[in-house]
Amino acid sequence: MIPEPQSICVLRLSAIGDVCHALSVVQQIQQRYPSCNITWIMGKIEAQLLGDLEGINVVVFDKKRGLKGMQEVWQKLKGQHFDYLLHMQVALRASLLTLGIKARKRVGFSWSRAKEGQWLFTNMKLPATDAPHVLDNFAQFALYLDCPTQAPKWNIPLAESDYSALDQLGGKPYIVISPAASKDERNWLPERYATIADYAARKGYQVVLCGAPTDREHRLAGSIIGFAETSIHNLVGQTNLKQLTAVLSKAEVVIAPDSGPAHIATTQGTPVIGLYAHSNPRRTGPYHGLPYVASVYEQVAEAQYGKAVSDLPWGARVKGSDLMSNISVELVEQQLDKVLTAPQAEKSAVQ
Repeated sequence: MIPEPQSICVLRLSAIGDVCHALSVVQQIQQRYPSCNITWIMGKIEAQLLGDLEGINVVVFDKKRGLKGMQEVWQKLKGQHFDYLLHMQVALRASLLTLGIKARKRVGFSWSRAKEGQWLFTNMKLPATDAPHVLDNFAQFALYLDCPTQAPKWNIPLAESDYSALDQLGGKPYIVISPAASKDERNWLPERYATIADYAARKGYQVVLCGAPTDREHRLAGSIIGFAETSIHNLVGQTNLKQLTAVLSKAEVVIAPDSGPAHIATTQGTPVIGLYAHSNPRRTGPYHGLPYVASVYEQVAEAQYGKAVSDLPWGARVKGSDLMSNISVELVEQQLDKVLTAPQAEKSAVQ
């Protein structure tokens, strides 16, 4: 048993999906130590979703401001000395940010997973683990603090006004397609998204497109709509992160590549069909949606590396600009049918 911590600083800046993974861990620690003061340093975009977490002091780091952004964080933490710093991000920028954070115990990942020299910035290391999923690796921080092993749970505060985007859907069941990943090469083909939209429409579901207000995502949405025969509700660029979460929370299923919305949907208990070719879904897939993943990662990785995925290093990725084309429409249709016809008890088991 460890002495009950009085103060903890969590450092996980980005990205949306990883911050969602970390949220379940932070809230578990909060539940275990309700009187502990918890400060969470996160990125500017991520704070739009989680900046109002109950009982957690969120400090925003704007990476675009570079050293000045770090100094602003240090100024906000001036005079504070934490029992623990949970260094949950291996990026060098995050490690440099820890230099201005005072903490007695600075906990980082295990030696084998402390990339980019993270081990230089911590004085305590998590035990080695063979846990494949990113979330399970984050959960090691909770175990280190004597929290019991438990299935992840999330609580993202939403206001009634956040559900306003649903008004235009008229209460009819809908599926969400969130088509864009962080890089275009990780997007599925627009004509195939359109085919799936038509397939869902024939089954009686509305189809909703979601995404960020960027030119590339607007273009992708326009292309999908152009290929589709059915009418599609286009919410790309029309929701903030809270409103997006509300839309995802009421969907029958979300179809998305490896991206923030896939993991936000997981926090809401919504089934997710993840589209994977570049990274291992057992490591980065929707945590409760692995039975529904449409993945070609294993076959592509084995072809590129010449060995079984089980023999590859943790986090091994594959390269190529057209890998997502290996995911067939038929595979995604099969997974969609599996979700839509699954008994509620089975859906609950993976949520």
